[in-house]
Parts: sequence; C-alpha cells; structure tokens
Amino acid sequence: MAKTIFMIHGMWGGGHVWDHYKPFFEAQGYRVITPTLRFHEEQYRTVAPEALGTVSLLDYVADLEAQIRALDEKPILMGHSMGGLLAQILASRGLAQSLVLLTSAPPAGILALRPSSTKTFLSVLTKWGFWRKPMRITFEEAQYGILELLSPEEQRATYDKYSFESGQAAYEIAFWIADRKKASSVDTNAVTCPVLVIAGGLDRIVPESVVRHIAKKYKATYKVFEDHTHSVLHEKGWQDVAGYAAEWLKAH
Repeated sequence: MAKTIFMIHGMWGGGHVWDHYKPFFEAQGYRVITPTLRFHEEQYRTVAPEALGTVSLLDYVADLEAQIRALDEKPILMGHSMGGLLAQILASRGLAQSLVLLTSAPPAGILALRPSSTKTFLSVLTKWGFWRKPMRITFEEAQYGILELLSPEEQRATYDKYSFESGQAAYEIAFWIADRKKASSVDTNAVTCPVLVIAGGLDRIVPESVVRHIAKKYKATYKVFEDHTHSVLHEKGWQDVAGYAAEWLKAH
C-alpha cells in the first residue's frame, strides 16, 4: 500500500491550502507532499509575473511529473479544484496508486462553465485577452463562488493568500473545445487505479452536476457532501471530508 500522498492545490492556491489535511493524514502514518505550482509562491501574491499568463496545464503537469518520478514509490494523488484535473492527467500517465479528487475541475468533454461558475469568473471572462495574462477573481467573486460558508474574517484571510493564476490554464479548462493543444484532455482508459470523487452540494464554481460527470467517466466511487461548498479543505466539517477519503484509502 502506498504511504505517500501527493496533494495538488488548485487555482490561486499554494501548498499552504493543505494546512488541515497534511497533519490529518500524517497522523495516520502517511508521508504527505504538498508542492506549490510555478509562480504561486508567496512573493507572487501582490505582483504577478507576466510569464504566468501563458503557463499551460501541461506545464504544471510537467513540473509535477518530474517531482513524482523522483519519489521512491508511486503515490496516492489527491487534487483539489484545478489540482484535481492535474491529478487526472498525471494518473493517465500511470503515476498514481490511487486518485482522490476533491471538488475537481473537469477534463475536456465536460462543460465547465455553468451559470454560477460564470458569475464567479465574470471579471476575468469579460477582459479581452485574459487567456494570455495572469488573472485573479475579485474578493466579491470569491465570496460568492468559493468562500461563502467561511466567516467574514476567514474569507478575507483566505483571499489575502490568493496568488495570481494563469489565464491560459483557465482558458484550457473552460474553452477546451477551442484549445488546439487539448491540454485538459484525459485518456480515461489509461486511468486504471481506484478513483474517489468528492463533490460539494453547495459548490458554485464547480457545481455538483459537473463533478458527477467526472465520476461517471471513471466509474469512480462518488460521494456528495450536501452541506459543503468548494472549500472542502477549510470550511467547518472539513474533517468529515478528509475522514471519508481516509477510510476509502484504507479500503482500496
């Protein structure tokens, strides 16, 4: 059984988003690795490097693949949001012992933009050329689409840790049909490891209806936490989500 969990964060995040999950799983004997994607380090929270704007999902995957191949065992891949999509691509390359997807962004073939997610990204989507520029949603958009169950103080503290994100990566997820590189495509048949897919019943940025389609693609174990939003890593009751994933891992 793999004893290493490689946790991949989502948009605007960093390795710090796993500050609850890392000690939780370490206490159960796992070695936990929480990488930070390129240009997401703390020094980039206030000023975004222009190069970030054109970073592809496949660039993130290449960075992560190099780290995984350097490990002494094939890890469990756990991904949140965009990190879930990156984990799916990595798993299709044979790099996962098991795959745990938490409110994951969908691969090509599944419509990512729904009314609530469009509203969350509205300030980005209405800027011409966003697909080649660093981007970040507004605090009000984050409150609506991601942070709604956190206290006002927690909302502000969480948002203040947001880095900028690649407009190219966002484009590849939302407009996969027009992406010549097909960066968000995943060879479903190549994902042969056990897969757990978890959705939040109140999720607005990646609605449960989207996540359900991901689970169907992999014939995965599927669990909906009806009272949770996208922020399953931080909001009250995160232990229930983490605990469910831990029990599933023991069984698989």
